[in-house]
Amino acid sequence: MNYTVGNGSGSASCNLMEVSTYPFFTVTYSLVFLMGLVLNGFTVRVYFCRAQRHQSSVTVYLQNLAAADFFLSLCLPLRIANYATHNSALMRHVYCSFGATAFYLNMYASILFMDYIAANRYLKIVRPLETHALQTVRAAHYISMATWVTLLALSSAYLTVSLLTTWGTDPIPGTMGCDALHSPQLLLLYKIIHSFSAAIFLFVLFSLLFLYWATIRRLRQVQLNQQNHPSCGSSRKLSSSKRNMLVLVAVFCVCFVPYHLVRLPYAFLQPFLHRCVWKQAFYYLKELTVLLSVLNACLDPLIYFIFCKAFRAQLGLKIVFSKTTTTAQQDSTAPPPEARRISQGNLTTLTHTQTRTSFSMSRRGSVI
Repeated sequence: MNYTVGNGSGSASCNLMEVSTYPFFTVTYSLVFLMGLVLNGFTVRVYFCRAQRHQSSVTVYLQNLAAADFFLSLCLPLRIANYATHNSALMRHVYCSFGATAFYLNMYASILFMDYIAANRYLKIVRPLETHALQTVRAAHYISMATWVTLLALSSAYLTVSLLTTWGTDPIPGTMGCDALHSPQLLLLYKIIHSFSAAIFLFVLFSLLFLYWATIRRLRQVQLNQQNHPSCGSSRKLSSSKRNMLVLVAVFCVCFVPYHLVRLPYAFLQPFLHRCVWKQAFYYLKELTVLLSVLNACLDPLIYFIFCKAFRAQLGLKIVFSKTTTTAQQDSTAPPPEARRISQGNLTTLTHTQTRTSFSMSRRGSVI
């Protein structure tokens, strides 16, 4: 990607991305696309193509998260084609107008639905015996609908301005990214949307950290209360909730924190960077963190696995778990070895007693 950098006496061309890096991103995105398509295609089939016996609010959020990941995977071929045909102006316009818009739409949908899942699980922990209004299935449907409508409105505004102001313009020869196609109107909207997206990210990040901290605090309280009571069922359940929340926070931080640490400074500071080396560093970091954020589509099935029993059942693990549970129940209901030996000893004694009784009765009969 080339940018013209003014130097006072003329202009110099800054090559932000070498041609040799195109195959790397093309191959890597192709592998992520295949993996994400298979995993999320199976997940969508489980959630949408099979009858669900019981639907809860967390299941609704998991369904929407699966849909967002599946659509994000479907956006990757346009990004791959943009890298593979980096000299095609038409492919550039198609990707920057449609592919990138749909890509970021589904990315932030995934971010928000991950936060909804964490909040739902936290309410289940602090109020295990009652259902909050936000935990109902109807509320989950309304929240999901409002989320999609808001994100679609922002994406539609960006797409409309992009088509009206940049479609058909000739990009600078040798350039790669969508930033070179931005008109002044689109650049302003681009910064507004990125500021709004950064606010969403920060809200979700701090809420996830708070919910994880609150879960740990709740677990410690339960453990302190149960020191004088040996029953540990609720403590074990809270430990499982803590593990699930940790997986959710870890996936979120690995996939989305690096991208947002780079993307917002890149959007606002790039026009003020006059040294080519800084432009190249920011651009490579931005591309690598985007690739890292795409891995979320491959890691989210882990969230479905640990949060949804129905999903595990559809994987065929229901039989394994039922066998394990049955074996455990049999082991728990079976008498200990000492009781077995006592029972066997009593049975032997009873047998000897019955034998002697019958022998004495037979002798008495013979005497009579």
